[in-house]
Amino acid sequence: FKQKTAYEIGVRLVGSEMCIRDRSELLSENRLVDAASYIDQAYPFRPIEKSTRKSTPKQMTQVFKRDGFIDRYKGTRLVYPPALRLISMALPAQFPYHKNGKMTVGHFAYWELFPSIDHVVPVARGGKDEEANWVCCSMLTNQIKANWTLEELEWELKPPGDLTKWDGLLNWFIAQMRDESVRLVAPKYCRDWLSAAQACSF
Repeated sequence: FKQKTAYEIGVRLVGSEMCIRDRSELLSENRLVDAASYIDQAYPFRPIEKSTRKSTPKQMTQVFKRDGFIDRYKGTRLVYPPALRLISMALPAQFPYHKNGKMTVGHFAYWELFPSIDHVVPVARGGKDEEANWVCCSMLTNQIKANWTLEELEWELKPPGDLTKWDGLLNWFIAQMRDESVRLVAPKYCRDWLSAAQACSF
């Protein structure tokens, strides 16, 4: 997909630099009321509200499966979250995990391949917090998109993936967790996701 800077987005949307330039001239003339009125109309301040909603593993699994474990903005394949954790358990030095995604400590795959749920129309911009407005995308893409709309970024939704060709290692994860020696040492995180995976099994 095409990445744009925040500045480029602002210019495309409202010609922000022109708006500010013109209003700075009014300010130079001490015409504060006129400058304020113009900005309110042409480039209004709209505070962004932070969403604190957190989806459950079952809800996320349902969306990941619906979208075929594909980043719907990039079209790239993603890996079921607890499957990544099992790989880190087996290969801690080569595939380290960090609970906060710290790149100097954890593997970059946790940003590039870790699926998340994003609101196509951001809740902060009036979008609804419902499944019809949810899509699967990587943590990295989610961070880039933030509270911008697809139109502002000049992105488009990619078609869902085909689960018969790629299941995000979901079935591999379930098979691994059937092994008692794995299940006993797996963190609670993996056991919670196992319940979700079984509830949404093929």
